[in-house]
Amino acid sequence: MTTIGTWNLENLFRPGGDFGPSDEAAYKAKIKDLAATITASGVDALAVEEVGDPDALADVADRLDGDWHHVTSAGFEPAHPIRVGFLSRLPLEVVADRSAFPDELAPIQAGDDGTAAHKTGRGVLAVRITERDGREITAVAAHLKSKLLSFPAGPDGRPRFQPRDEGERARVAAYALYRRAAEAVTVRALADELLAGQGKTRQVMVMGDLNDGVEAATTQILLGPPGSELGTPGADHPDQGDRHRLWNLAPRIPEAERFSRVFHGRGELIDHILVSHALLGRATDVHTCRPPNAPKLPSVTDDPAARRNEPASDHAMVFTRLAD
Repeated sequence: MTTIGTWNLENLFRPGGDFGPSDEAAYKAKIKDLAATITASGVDALAVEEVGDPDALADVADRLDGDWHHVTSAGFEPAHPIRVGFLSRLPLEVVADRSAFPDELAPIQAGDDGTAAHKTGRGVLAVRITERDGREITAVAAHLKSKLLSFPAGPDGRPRFQPRDEGERARVAAYALYRRAAEAVTVRALADELLAGQGKTRQVMVMGDLNDGVEAATTQILLGPPGSELGTPGADHPDQGDRHRLWNLAPRIPEAERFSRVFHGRGELIDHILVSHALLGRATDVHTCRPPNAPKLPSVTDDPAARRNEPASDHAMVFTRLAD
């Protein structure tokens, strides 16, 4: 059995700076908590999001039992340098590290000043993982644009989390949606390359913090040909689209666990695992996992900086045990 998951580590930075814990004690507590959760989940490989400092991810790996590999994407935004990556105790090899939107997709508006975005904010990283029996899984880590809105800096030079007026809120929400949709297209384009029309035999997984629910249009972009989603009549009827499809495993998460973040008191599933047809029969056991010492997820607000010294991530891990 191979266990693979995805987890947003919530601003994993070493102490100091604008985003990381304010002191060494808070940092050590976070590393300890992250490692304990990973150990409790039993994962063999983990897609990770919000890695601010690759050296901090190395600190997590060093805290785990055994020999763990770690890699991160080269793509990130300088203003908030979080990126995606992988932790794995199985052999892995980087096969793609993307940021640029597909050539056919024009840059999208990203601000009131007409600034245009032409690449993803956090990078998209694909690795080849070798299971213990020699089978290979190509796994993609992605982190799409957040629904938590930040507005242009005020006179003090710091980002604002409240708009000047409702017009600004609506426009910035639209820019975020444009970005999230374009990033979903970019991830899907990479998935198309990796599947190469052979999804019935190629083991491909797309994972990460998609910042939207199962039914959201941006999440649906990643599925490919429609009509065979889990829970629909078409799911059990093979067709030519199965060579290109990805299936979201969300319906296989027990209902009581089916959320990965709590926002303003409401649970939402925004972290997802999607698999090719070759993995669909193996990935029947799917769960979320929270820190052993904090089984209840915190309810977060629109100010992500409020939690910089908290030891636990504000997301639950989502993972699947792949049957042999």
